[in-house]
Amino acid sequence: MLLDAPDTSVLYDNQAAGSQEHPAAFQFPKGIPSLMRPLSLIPLQRLPYEPAYEIQQHHHTQILDARKTSAAELGRVLMIEHPPIITVTRRPNAPGHVLATESQLKEAGVQLHQTDRGGDVTYHGPGQLVCYPIIDLNAAKLRIHDYIRTLEQSVIDTLATYNIVAHTDPTATGVWVAPTDNPTLHFESDQPAKICAIGVRVRKWITLHGLALNLNPNMDHYTLLVPCGLTNRPVTSITQLLTQPNSPTLESLANELFKNLSQNLT
Repeated sequence: MLLDAPDTSVLYDNQAAGSQEHPAAFQFPKGIPSLMRPLSLIPLQRLPYEPAYEIQQHHHTQILDARKTSAAELGRVLMIEHPPIITVTRRPNAPGHVLATESQLKEAGVQLHQTDRGGDVTYHGPGQLVCYPIIDLNAAKLRIHDYIRTLEQSVIDTLATYNIVAHTDPTATGVWVAPTDNPTLHFESDQPAKICAIGVRVRKWITLHGLALNLNPNMDHYTLLVPCGLTNRPVTSITQLLTQPNSPTLESLANELFKNLSQNLT
């Protein structure tokens, strides 16, 4: 049974058949092993969307099976770079946020794929860091929305490393940057721009999917959709803000994000 949590960036699997229990009613179980394996990193690799999801499910199963054993662990973090793809959630209005026709997508070399995460439509492509934390929220002692805030804060901390001041928006999950906070950086407009999208699924209190942080993706591809279903909200990237010579590599960005995520989860 699938329930949309109040934060629509999350899709929650209710494991009790017929139960209407809200995710916020969850009580942390007893008996979590005191010797918990720390968060581990699965190094950056480039993978199509479907194989990457299969790998997520594999790690999810292993973490679930180990939950109450001596091999229990906090979780694993996959760092991925996808070929160009637009993912569409099951929300009724999400398909309407894909603006391009099938032929236009084919001409642009962008695939279209349905996804089971929360949120709306999202673009992934080369130059974008996609982070899939497979986290046991029981072990982390986090409720779902606290976990989303942890993801956002980890991205904010990561961007600060590159002297980019970022913030959250109470009306829209993700991470944003504003010209007023970054007067020396390059913006395409005077509005705050989204630099990181977040969409999560939680199954048996272990997370799937995660976040997409723009380093230097093809920004023209964002004209093919309404990113995250947010009309007239611009999107930006680290390279666009800093200009190319000052941008980090995707690998160094992944390592910095993992460091901050590890610190914020423990």
